[in-house]
Amino acid sequence: MSVNVRIPTILRTYTGGRAEVEAEGATLAEVIESLEKNHPGIAARVLDDQGQLRRFVNVYVNDDDVRFEGGLATSTPDGAGVSIIPAVAGGC
Repeated sequence: MSVNVRIPTILRTYTGGRAEVEAEGATLAEVIESLEKNHPGIAARVLDDQGQLRRFVNVYVNDDDVRFEGGLATSTPDGAGVSIIPAVAGGC
């Protein structure tokens, strides 16, 4: 399954500055493996040392937050849009 992955500015150094790249995979885990294969180093920014999604990185398949869908096992149908969004912290 081919999906389009939207890359946040902070991770574009791994994609040669590209804001969107294609990746293959039937699940989010497979998509991240595909990203890592074609853009080495990106997986370490998305996954923690245990291979789980980092706490402060939000990932959406189409408009669904994968934390409420199935995590890394979330299905990524052909043509889906995957968005990687780093959480933003701040305050007064």
